[in-house]
Amino acid sequence: MTHDHHLTVGSFLISASLFLIGLVYLRQWMRVAWLVPDDVKSWRVGSFLVGLLLVWVGLCSPLSFLDHDLLTVHMVQHLLLMTLAPPLILLGAPWKLLLQHREQRPVEPIARRHGGPIGKVGRMLLHPVVGWIGATATLVVWHIPGAFMLGLRSEMWHEIEQASFLVTGLLFWWPVVEPSRDTLKWPESSILLYLFLATLPCDILSGFLVFCDRVVYPFYLSSSQRFGLTALEDQQCAGALMWTCVTIVYLIAGAVFAARLLSPRWSPDYLILQSESQAIAVAHQEEQRMEVV
Repeated sequence: MTHDHHLTVGSFLISASLFLIGLVYLRQWMRVAWLVPDDVKSWRVGSFLVGLLLVWVGLCSPLSFLDHDLLTVHMVQHLLLMTLAPPLILLGAPWKLLLQHREQRPVEPIARRHGGPIGKVGRMLLHPVVGWIGATATLVVWHIPGAFMLGLRSEMWHEIEQASFLVTGLLFWWPVVEPSRDTLKWPESSILLYLFLATLPCDILSGFLVFCDRVVYPFYLSSSQRFGLTALEDQQCAGALMWTCVTIVYLIAGAVFAARLLSPRWSPDYLILQSESQAIAVAHQEEQRMEVV
């Protein structure tokens, strides 16, 4: 099966899956938005759908047909799947919508409400150390020339590569988007250090690609010339794109997190009070509904 034909079949399946996920999310949001308005504001819907759209662009759009021709396009895919789409998807708070009882009572995420093996595994996977190591290992391993070429020559390994970028991206961004969860056992301010340390492997890799005087991935020696670029220029463009995008995204995330951390609304006492108020409001709404029935 050729690369283009495989992409056509795979793109249809992925597009259908993403469309179904978006429909399920919207349906559940319309059912519970009135119940917990502070947790499922309208902007979260837009964030989640844009995140799904970026996943589609990286995996199914015409752009994905060029990842075997230009290293820059291949790098765009990686950035979409690991750096841009995951935080937007998590900001959509899908766990607050999908983990609802049929009677519309909000429930805790699985990792928190289960104290058994499921809860332990969930807390382990969502720990910042796991997210940082997973994302860093994925970035470094898949850019080793041998592994990189394996992903280009094998459709199966190419799909595994893309899936690993998306999954580790979600694990990496979880502590940043949801730092107040009990999956995080260290001070919230350490997330700023977490983001800073995450830029280091990206800076080293992108700097190597930009300033290296030889082509690291010979696979692109012939294909890049069709687009008016030499393979070395394509490599430098890919490295510069990675360097710029990661730096800007992490700076924005750090600034937003710092501003939220310094806000009095972010204090633990306020969060506890807010949770209690929401619980009381939900109980009151349920009582009123039962009286009407």
